[in-house]
Amino acid sequence: MSRPVLVAYASKHGSTAEVAEVVASSLVDRGLVVDVRPVGEVDDLSPYGGIVFGGALYMGRLHADGRRFLRQHRAALAAVPFAVFAMGPGSLEEKDVSGSRAQLERALETVPEVVPFAVAIFGGVVRREELRFPFNRMPETDARDWDAIHHWAESLPGHFGSEPGVPARPLGVATTQ
Repeated sequence: MSRPVLVAYASKHGSTAEVAEVVASSLVDRGLVVDVRPVGEVDDLSPYGGIVFGGALYMGRLHADGRRFLRQHRAALAAVPFAVFAMGPGSLEEKDVSGSRAQLERALETVPEVVPFAVAIFGGVVRREELRFPFNRMPETDARDWDAIHHWAESLPGHFGSEPGVPARPLGVATTQ
């Protein structure tokens, strides 16, 4: 049996954690052993054969815990199959998705040795009751496209060599809106 996959996430209000759980469930459904944890609880990546990282985007930047995770574990992340998703845009309009992708790319540029085989941007969530003034004046939104999230998650297992006797596929970059 191959080593487990870690699905680690940096989430402030819980929507990124919810997506991480769905991604993990999809991996489990395809025969992988998966550990789901907030990045702040991850000290050692050596037990894992692959990593999926999810981070929330706030005010133009990746969540601080996510940036710290990438820097702290850069060598380990470069040595295993690594996929990343970010949550952020309030809509799935191309300009909003492109802006969020640029924010994620800036964060990944700080760890150039870490090359994800899959990158996805998913819509974000605004729950006014969780925000302080003036942000609590923003309209409520939930731009997550659950079909796209499931589809992206279902594309990951082969990269982790989940089928017995079948090595992981070569790494390349895949993008999902």
